[in-house]
Amino acid sequence: MTQRTGLILDFGGVLTTSVAACASGFDRRAGLRDGTFLSVIAKDPEGVRLYADLERGAISQDEWNERTAALLGIGGDNLLGRVLADLHPAPEMIAAVTAARAAGVKTGIFSNSLGSGPYDIYGGYDLAANHDVVLISESYKMRKPDPELYTIMLGLMELPGEACVFVDDTARNLPPAEELGIATVLATDSVSTITQVEALLGLSLRPEV
Repeated sequence: MTQRTGLILDFGGVLTTSVAACASGFDRRAGLRDGTFLSVIAKDPEGVRLYADLERGAISQDEWNERTAALLGIGGDNLLGRVLADLHPAPEMIAAVTAARAAGVKTGIFSNSLGSGPYDIYGGYDLAANHDVVLISESYKMRKPDPELYTIMLGLMELPGEACVFVDDTARNLPPAEELGIATVLATDSVSTITQVEALLGLSLRPEV
């Protein structure tokens, strides 16, 4: 088996706290029934289309804010920032990824875009300095799980699929990676995710206690 020397990571929900939990908090603050926001972007046909367009960079965040807010029946000012107000770094995961890179593993961020403003989900993370490769979907006018985007990511990593591990918190984003021979991890809680990544890389990524 090829030694795995590449670690590819989704951003939101992997290096951060749960996006779904943020959405629930937003529903409460906005006076909406729990699950409303996620239902609109994942089940409502127009909401699904708008979210996909945002991830591909086909529409701006401002346009997405206004049009999605109309589906929710609320004001659109900085909607995305309001939805993700409770999003914070996941320190255990970030430390584990830092340890992997220090051990010689090439790390890459592979993230679907949410636009760069007015709310910048990546602000303060300095992804370019902390990772070897950063692929944000809107730069390629595609989005996960478009298979071609995974091939592009491997090209940027300069590694074969069999040498890589991919971590994402969305199950539908994993099969295209598996088709390329990439080992996948569905991110849930940090402890479980780190344990699975350690096993796949053959490394200890947590401090000894």
